[in-house]
Amino acid sequence: MNRTLHPVTEAPLRFWHRDAVIERHHIPPDRTLLDLLREDLRLTATKEGCAAGDCGACTVVVAEAVNGQLQYRAVNSCIKPAHAIDGLALWTAADLAQRDGTLHPVQQAMLACHGSQCGFCTPGFVMSLFALYQRTVVQGQAVDKHSAMAALSGNLCRCTGYRPIVQAACSLSAEPAQAVDEKPIVAALDQLAATEKTNGAYLRPSTLSALLQARARHPQSQLIAGATDAGLWITQGLRRLPQIIDLTRVAELRRVKHYPQHIAIGAAVNLQDAFEALAADRPLIAPFGERFAGWPVRQSGTLGGNVANGSPIGDSMPLLIALGAQVVLMAWRKGKAVHRHVPLDQFYTGYRQSLLAPDEVLAWVVVPRPAPGEWLGAYKVSKRQEDDISAVCLAVQLHMANGLITAARIGAGGVAATPARAIKTEAALIGQPWNEATLLAAQTAIQQEFSPLSDLRASADYRRQILGQLLQRAWLESTGHPTVRLEALA
Repeated sequence: MNRTLHPVTEAPLRFWHRDAVIERHHIPPDRTLLDLLREDLRLTATKEGCAAGDCGACTVVVAEAVNGQLQYRAVNSCIKPAHAIDGLALWTAADLAQRDGTLHPVQQAMLACHGSQCGFCTPGFVMSLFALYQRTVVQGQAVDKHSAMAALSGNLCRCTGYRPIVQAACSLSAEPAQAVDEKPIVAALDQLAATEKTNGAYLRPSTLSALLQARARHPQSQLIAGATDAGLWITQGLRRLPQIIDLTRVAELRRVKHYPQHIAIGAAVNLQDAFEALAADRPLIAPFGERFAGWPVRQSGTLGGNVANGSPIGDSMPLLIALGAQVVLMAWRKGKAVHRHVPLDQFYTGYRQSLLAPDEVLAWVVVPRPAPGEWLGAYKVSKRQEDDISAVCLAVQLHMANGLITAARIGAGGVAATPARAIKTEAALIGQPWNEATLLAAQTAIQQEFSPLSDLRASADYRRQILGQLLQRAWLESTGHPTVRLEALA
């Protein structure tokens, strides 16, 4: 798909590919990686399917040098800005075989297990498995069905060929590991990392102060992290982004900080790492995080980006609202960094609108640690079990003592113009015994508290009914019913 070129960044785009550093000039800031590969570099092994980050046909693998080793991620090239891979290493499906034509173990496993049918989606599956291979088999770990399914959660096959593909993934453990020679790649990436882009049309600061100063100079520019939603503005909404500030290389924001009373998740921490940090305190969050999106989206998107974007159907916000999370907003004013804390349930002011000032950056998401007596339930209803947007999302946090509900926080998504807190429903619960009568009162309250819209995902009546039924699911689960979740049936 050819797209009109617009204002370009002055700095070149440089990345490692096929034993060399590729350098390209005059690449627009909003050009996608897929367009760079297919149209500019004529690397057509990577396919365009949905151009929305859903099907996985465009999956490539990128790697970053961290402490002398490469960290591999499978990403959707169709929604990733090309400049986002500056300073990284890149592999496509055409880069795995050896020079003499010997197939990579992933390719050989797909061939042996008949893992390709029509073949269009195959390059994406191969790249997802290559990333899995690098982080498991090369590290001496086995690939089981669960890890295979998790790695392939962002890939769709319309020929229904999943069984042989999963079989191919699980057979990888039996093959001798074929490791990438990382030393020359790391050396090349270390040289590329010396350049910081703080001017031009695509800014990529590496420190928090540089980010805040860039934001102060360019309040009209588009902030991005993983661009898993901003990429859709380009490919589906045909929006132009003449200037972008990419915060994913800011060292301070790539950390999860642990404190006695809370954890602070930096805005550049990807969704996978963020959900793992949350699940360390609350294991229930792990399966909820897996349903958030497929593996490539969780490897690219960030928790901070999901929160700052403010979509009413974003899944992380109902959970964070129920947990009592706050956001830390930062700006550069009068020659220094300033910050403020805002409770997440007070952050949103309207549809995709928030208290974030034009010169501010959402820097941290602060989440309290569990208090004694906490019970948490988090539920997502969507048309597909995996890799789909919610029709309704509900998270419920309860504290109980002596048979009574002493505190309650409920976050809801897909039922209002913003992610919302069900304050009236909480009031119907607090001070009451957690029994069927209280459940009925809470169901009535939550169905009256919101006035959801009807759209292609669900009608307003369906959403209201689902809110009540998800509260019933929370009651059943919290009172010990054994088969509330699909995972329990499996």
